[in-house]
Amino acid sequence: METVTKLFKNNIRQYGMMIALVVIMILFEVLTGGLLLKPINITNLILQNSYILVLAIGMVLVIITGHIDLSVGSIAAFVGAVAAIMMVDWQLPAWVAVIASLLVGALIGAWQGFWVAYVRIPAFIVTLAGMLLFRGLTMIVLEGQSISPFPGGFQKISSGFLPDFSSTGYNLVSIIVGIALTVWFIVNELRERRSQLKYGFEVPSQTLFVLKLIVVAAVINLFTFMLASYAGIPNILVLLFILIVVYSFVMNRTVMGRHVYALGGNEKAAGLSGVKTKKVTFWVFVNMGVLAAISGLIFAARLNAATPRAGTNFELDAIAACFIGGASASGGIGTVFGAIIGGLVMGVLNNGMSLIGLGIDWQQGIKGLVLLLAVAFDIYNKNKRSA
Repeated sequence: METVTKLFKNNIRQYGMMIALVVIMILFEVLTGGLLLKPINITNLILQNSYILVLAIGMVLVIITGHIDLSVGSIAAFVGAVAAIMMVDWQLPAWVAVIASLLVGALIGAWQGFWVAYVRIPAFIVTLAGMLLFRGLTMIVLEGQSISPFPGGFQKISSGFLPDFSSTGYNLVSIIVGIALTVWFIVNELRERRSQLKYGFEVPSQTLFVLKLIVVAAVINLFTFMLASYAGIPNILVLLFILIVVYSFVMNRTVMGRHVYALGGNEKAAGLSGVKTKKVTFWVFVNMGVLAAISGLIFAARLNAATPRAGTNFELDAIAACFIGGASASGGIGTVFGAIIGGLVMGVLNNGMSLIGLGIDWQQGIKGLVLLLAVAFDIYNKNKRSA
């Protein structure tokens, strides 16, 4: 029991947000009369929030380094506009336009990273300028009008599903994927536990460990079964899964990830320890530019059009997702998984409030209060630890 308490205290923000997510889902499931967790609505939740979750993955790295990026919504809109011109007006193949769009995002990230890392202009100022600059360029490029439609293959990025070979009424591929993920999770957890025991780390009891495996396995299979009962696994969910796994690995298991945390914890100490702080900051912003480009492509594919107002408030939702998911405003703290949980909290709040008929005014106010409470909770815990 002491180990469990210690584990919860050390990860109070992350576990707290997971509990909050479950409570919010149960609340809206009751208030909506069972609509929230219907398979079609679960699928819509994934499709509606995918581009924010992609942004949150990049934004949490920026926040961990102690910076902020206010331009990601405008960059997403600009990249979507560029992609539309290449695919619709110039009739370029979709794959060529996608690669070119990602390069545009990387160049924009490099531009902003240069000013932040090497010229030492605060990221708030640089990205605020970028927000205005790229919003203006989006309007110039589109000449104030929308461009559509995109090729069918490109639209499937956001609206397509993994193909199935079953005619039973359930998507068999989704069920198989759920089983495979369960096996992967169990094997990974067993390997991790053996490694911790080998080096003498404190681990939860055998009973608690088995209970954790059972609960997570049940959640994975229930989730994939719900998707299987509608249309299967969306293509965008596969992309999100790959991004989460890759970025979690980079942040937890690589030198680059340790350097990002070190930079956010104490820049001077990191520099004295041999971390190339300017280079790390530069590449974090390049990465943010690429992920903003991916988000813009996803949104354009979902909307089937590039519009001048695309990406509005994306940056605010991504920043809120990171802080709600446990990132610290002072830098050095945060996880990719936490940012995803924070994004899901925001997404469920949006979806649930829409289903029960709350107006946009109430929605904005409630989301603002949730963000404020999350940051206040972070500061309270930090002060309590330092006392």
